[in-house]
Amino acid sequence: MAHADQPPIPDGRELFRRHSQNPILTASQFPSMVNAVFNPGATRLDTGETLLLVRVEDRTGHSRLVVAISSDGYSDWSIHPDRGLFPDSSFAEHWGVEDPRITRIDDLYLIVYTGFSAAGPLVCLATTRDFVTFERRGVVQSPEDKDAAVFPERFDDHYVLIHRPAASMAAVGAHMWVSSSPDLVHWGRSQILLPARRGGWWDANKIGLGPPPMRTDQGWLLCYHGVRTTASGSIYRVGLALLDLEDPTKVIARGNEWVFGPAAPYERMGDVSDVVFPCGWVQGDDPDEIRLYYGAADSTVCVADASVGELVDHVLCHPCQPGSNSTR
Repeated sequence: MAHADQPPIPDGRELFRRHSQNPILTASQFPSMVNAVFNPGATRLDTGETLLLVRVEDRTGHSRLVVAISSDGYSDWSIHPDRGLFPDSSFAEHWGVEDPRITRIDDLYLIVYTGFSAAGPLVCLATTRDFVTFERRGVVQSPEDKDAAVFPERFDDHYVLIHRPAASMAAVGAHMWVSSSPDLVHWGRSQILLPARRGGWWDANKIGLGPPPMRTDQGWLLCYHGVRTTASGSIYRVGLALLDLEDPTKVIARGNEWVFGPAAPYERMGDVSDVVFPCGWVQGDDPDEIRLYYGAADSTVCVADASVGELVDHVLCHPCQPGSNSTR
């Protein structure tokens, strides 16, 4: 391991193990005055370095996306304040850009992010080959929609996008959807992928994708967040699901319980308390080793380690029966 072990919080059954030096990035490490840094997209470069595209919220309240690079993925981050995606003057990014997810297909990185428009959040796409120059591809899903990422493979020559429309959330809940495109411009064949459950579940009424799907031998591993509304506010926790390798619209398994939630002080106290919100993960030199990068309390960037095999074994304990992934 590249870091010291830390006892799990709150007990030894945690599948994700927090890094002992969390938070690994804070607002004080950035060269200009900023309010918070959180919710980073993540990828591993050909050099072996880990690159984060960090959401940086300025004291204006608007956010931009900034590149940070580390050789070990935990420490000694090199922050590049002039590299990244900055809000342009378009309607789609009127009030900032937020929460990126990074997917690599061949030698092209696809960055799906949220534009904060005057009509609400929407899904935007940009591409890059070097994280120095970026090409904006525009809006791919209209308001209100967010929490989106592209699969790292094509299916029948189509790109596949997971996203979370929420215009009718008050009536029927906010579910995870899937859409496809032959060219990253025209999107269709949309359908619900994973519905938010109803009632007292930890993931009732509102869910959303975390990092982009990860290929495993058993299927596409999904990490997603669920929002539990309580008398003292919302709690953002993380759960797992598994999709069929050949047909990513087919859910093989879905965990019944959350597997990672706010417990450490830096996750429980911040601009938005009781939040762990992952947008990126990368595999280590050992393909079974994974690092999950997440925003803690909408204030700092943190990382937790896990075993891919343990995550898959856990979610396979909950195979989907007909109707078991309904909202009931």
